[in-house]
Amino acid sequence: MSHRILVVDDEAPIRENLCRFLRLEGHAVDEAADGLQALDKLRLCAPDLVLCDVMMPHCNGFELLAAMQADGSLKHIPLVFLSASAEPEKLQEGLAMGARQYVTKPFNLQRLRDLLTELLPAKPGERT
Repeated sequence: MSHRILVVDDEAPIRENLCRFLRLEGHAVDEAADGLQALDKLRLCAPDLVLCDVMMPHCNGFELLAAMQADGSLKHIPLVFLSASAEPEKLQEGLAMGARQYVTKPFNLQRLRDLLTELLPAKPGERT
């Protein structure tokens, strides 16, 4: 069930742990420390999914999502926000902008596994 996932988070320990989890789940993983790095990676690696922090320097998650939505070659890629902020306004803003889900940190690994199953279709020849 190998999918390519881009993890975007400015906090290295969180990013590294999430990448490790995703690799153990069998996914190919790319990472970026902010939205600007993520835009470069998006164009290079063409991921199946983006897991993105909201609050980051240089280009935050909302700005990254807006840039993806404005780019015809990127707007089809689903983005899930991961954030320590559980404010309902932020959650609604992210979903209204086109994020597929909004998961609060610290996140439950089983919830993340379920989310991946929901958002990433089985590749041809794979069993679900």
